[in-house]
Amino acid sequence: MNSLIKDLKELKLSGIAKTYDVRNEQAIKEKLSYMEFLEPLIEDEMSNRKDNSYKKRTTQAKFLSIKTLEEYDFNFQPKLNRQEIYNLATGEYIRKRENIVFVGPPGIGKSHLSVSLGVKALQQGYKVLFTSVSEIMETLFEAKADNSYHRKLKYYLTPDLLILDELGFKKLSENIVDLFYEIISKRYETGSVIITSNKPFDDWGAYFMIKFLLPQFLIG
Repeated sequence: MNSLIKDLKELKLSGIAKTYDVRNEQAIKEKLSYMEFLEPLIEDEMSNRKDNSYKKRTTQAKFLSIKTLEEYDFNFQPKLNRQEIYNLATGEYIRKRENIVFVGPPGIGKSHLSVSLGVKALQQGYKVLFTSVSEIMETLFEAKADNSYHRKLKYYLTPDLLILDELGFKKLSENIVDLFYEIISKRYETGSVIITSNKPFDDWGAYFMIKFLLPQFLIG
C-alpha cells in the first residue's frame, strides 16, 4: 500500500492517493466492479485538482482580505442595483472582456464589491489579481529603471481580471498617468478591469482618456 501511494504521488495523482484506502474498502464491501471502483477515484482526483487550483489562484490574487457578496449590506446603499451586481457575479463581463468602475466617497463598500466579484471570478476558474493603483504604478515606474518593465507589465496583463483599487487616493504624476493608460489600453478587449475610485467620473477624461472604455457604477 505504501509503495502504491508513493507511486500515485509521483504521478501527481494526490487526489487518488488521499482517498484510495477509503475507496478500496468501499469497493470490497459493496463488491464493486473495476469500473465502479475507478470512477469515484477519478472524481476524487478531479475534485482535488480543482480545490488546489482555487487555493493557488486565491493566493496569487493578492487580496488584502476575502470579502464575499453575501456579506455585502445592500441596505447600506439602497440606490445600488442589487440585481445588476448579481448579474456581474455570473462573470459574463469577464467572458465579454468588459470593464467596471465603482465610483463613490470613501467607506461605502467599493473595495468590498470589487473583491467579492473577484472571489466569484476565482470560483468560476478565472485568474484574478488585486492591487492598489498607487502600488501598480510605483512598481511599473521602478521597473523602468531596472529593465524589468516588460516582465512586470506582463504580470499585470496576464490575469483574466485585474482589480485596481483606490484610484484618486494619491495624485498621479504625468509619467505615471502614462503607465496607467498603458495598462488600461493593453488590457482593452483582452482582459477585464475593475477600478474603484473616490474621484468623480467626469474628472477622469482629461487625465486618462478612457472614459468611454469603462462602464461605471455610482455608489453613495
